[in-house]
Amino acid sequence: MAALLALATGCGSGAGEPAGGSTSTAGRPTSHPVQDTSITARPGERFTLTVDQNASTREYWYLVDPAPDSSVLVSRGRHYASDSGDEPAAGADGRLTFTFEAKGKGTTQFTLLHCTFTTCQGNTSTRPPGTTGPSATPTTAPATPSQTPRRITYTVTVR
Repeated sequence: MAALLALATGCGSGAGEPAGGSTSTAGRPTSHPVQDTSITARPGERFTLTVDQNASTREYWYLVDPAPDSSVLVSRGRHYASDSGDEPAAGADGRLTFTFEAKGKGTTQFTLLHCTFTTCQGNTSTRPPGTTGPSATPTTAPATPSQTPRRITYTVTVR
């Protein structure tokens, strides 16, 4: 039974949903699908959002300003896992997991920015493109809808 559980929780859908579903267990953060933009948590609870990312095609995700209210929610970092295992392979897809911790009661927002080689310029895997605010477009040329990076804003309520 334990082997079956380990096998079942180790596989994600590949469609932007995190591996392991959304069940929280002691010591392990609750994982939420990327599309779950309204999240409720308890003080001290950790949760994750996992996105597909392929650095070899200059596809990156970033946590961008405005930052969440630190009295309500804090970022606990991010972790990249390649589909090719421990050895990086050119063209290999992977997943980037953002981890957050609920600190105190309240409501706050944060934004994830999805950049591709056609939507962002001047960025690296760890440095997002320069922006002037939550609705700014990180390119210097006028953007068309297909050139605008995707922004997902999450609302987190800690009860």
